[in-house]
Amino acid sequence: MTTTAPLADSRAIGLAHYAARAVLEQVMGRHGLSFLETTVLRQVAAAEEPLSFDRLVRSAVDAVKITAEEAERTVDALTGRGLLTVDDTGTVRMTTDGRALYDAGAAETARASARIWADIPEADRAAAGRVLALVTERANAELRTLGHK
Repeated sequence: MTTTAPLADSRAIGLAHYAARAVLEQVMGRHGLSFLETTVLRQVAAAEEPLSFDRLVRSAVDAVKITAEEAERTVDALTGRGLLTVDDTGTVRMTTDGRALYDAGAAETARASARIWADIPEADRAAAGRVLALVTERANAELRTLGHK
């Protein structure tokens, strides 16, 4: 454990992100899912109402800064594997197999996440959350000035 608290900066955030992402990729990879596939399934699983294909693609683009084509290919791949369905109206739903696969991986990921976040005081997590939300907001604004859609 680090004894001297480093200042938060893009490098520190990036290192934490890549370490956490690597855990997610290892866990979900054992369930046959890539990072992007996991991200798309999570969006469908967490949605309060069914998502349209276009809204799901846009959500994936916004969340992980990929192209619409990459997001569409990911949705198509999940549909081809029988984990998602897209009906005639363009509404995307998770299949029973998709739900079972996602839930199994998410439960395993939750256990790993609990170990990672264990013993970090809630106040520290709240402060970090506020800082990260602000950094995300500012980085997204910067992306828009650079022409990212």
